[in-house]
Amino acid sequence: MSGLPPGWASVVLGDVTTVRKDKKDPKHLPNMPFIGLEAFESHTGRIASTQDTSALKSAISLFFEGDVLYGRLRPYLNKVVVPNFEGAASAEFIVFLRNEILEPHYLQQVLMSPDFVSFTAVKSTGDRPRVSYESISSYEFPVPPVGEQQRIVEKLDSLSTKSKRARDQLDRVPRLVEKYKQALLAAAFRGDLTADWRATNASKMMSEWNERQLVEICDPRRPITYGVIKLGSEIPNGVPCLRTSNVRWLRVDTEGMKKISPKLSSEYARTVLRGDEVLVNVRGTLGGVVVATSSMKGWNVSREVAVAPVDAAVVEPNYVAFWIGADASQRWLNRVEKGVAYTGINIEDLRKLPVEFPSIDEQRQIIRRIQTAFSRIDHLALEATNARKLIDHLDQAVLAKGFQGELVAQDPSDEPASVLLERIRAQRGATPTFRGRNADETHASGQHHLPEVFRA
Repeated sequence: MSGLPPGWASVVLGDVTTVRKDKKDPKHLPNMPFIGLEAFESHTGRIASTQDTSALKSAISLFFEGDVLYGRLRPYLNKVVVPNFEGAASAEFIVFLRNEILEPHYLQQVLMSPDFVSFTAVKSTGDRPRVSYESISSYEFPVPPVGEQQRIVEKLDSLSTKSKRARDQLDRVPRLVEKYKQALLAAAFRGDLTADWRATNASKMMSEWNERQLVEICDPRRPITYGVIKLGSEIPNGVPCLRTSNVRWLRVDTEGMKKISPKLSSEYARTVLRGDEVLVNVRGTLGGVVVATSSMKGWNVSREVAVAPVDAAVVEPNYVAFWIGADASQRWLNRVEKGVAYTGINIEDLRKLPVEFPSIDEQRQIIRRIQTAFSRIDHLALEATNARKLIDHLDQAVLAKGFQGELVAQDPSDEPASVLLERIRAQRGATPTFRGRNADETHASGQHHLPEVFRA
């Protein structure tokens, strides 16, 4: 393989590693710390918890400090850990024994790399897909001198700490967005959001806000009720029918929306949408509320969704949706929630939901200001999501540079990997498959495949 930095070698996993084959009965090894497949985090290798072997019944594998544990059972193929203590592990780990060729944390980075994960994906077999050591032992990867391996690992640790800090901060954004939106709604319904507007539009506002039950601000000719009880079979060209999975908090998610028979929908004409109705989840996943748009005209809803046909001459439908979506109304609905295994809100209780509202003019100001603020915060949230993806790509790019010899400086005084491999070969009396060079060598001829991330 061409392109290796000085002192590096291309190796095959099975030629430079040894694994622990024997399994132990846990009753013969009581009170040992045990690591299960769920005990540590993917991608980080951080051990979250251990337990005692005394309560175990299945066979276990022993490991020692510096061994590398690799989860061979999907979906744990990207779980790799280097323990700093002795103990026992699930038999679903492949235990790579520490050796003088590979710095343990360097091997950990190799086993966690996207290319190795892709390599193992096609090697896993069985009802519960897993890999064996034999099936992955043909994997080829570059190895620098041990000293450089250590420098690479130290640099990766330093950079990953920074990226983890950024990732943790970005992961908090969705919760912060939720809190900001609820704070904005609370300000709107205290009157704070439009205080400046009222100061200059006194002639347009009512002296006080009104309070009515939800049923009192709806079209008296149309009841607040739930929709189709049994949806029946999917009809490809049928009537779209919104379920709780479609009615989210102030938005509609059409993915997975079911289409029902037009005849069935006509039997529930009372909930056929005309546009501007307020839809509220009353069964299953609660908290969803949204206004039906004009594009939903003719659609229907399932029994888990209630239709509130708000009288737009009295209260703007979007105002009512914001009101119901606010924390205060959500807490009110939670208090009237009934059921244990399958919770829900009775229609009679929903009809009694108190709604406070100002004049139509001020309602429209509130709606406009909420929508403008929500749009801005959603834009910032999208940028945070994109930044989160960029960090993942950056981590992969940094790892690629590490495997290409571009992350840290080479040290001519490091013992070349090829020399170490030759010595190990002589000691073992075997001939490992590898190619490489030191500062005075030329590249060997022969063609071997290396994953893209390892190519110079």
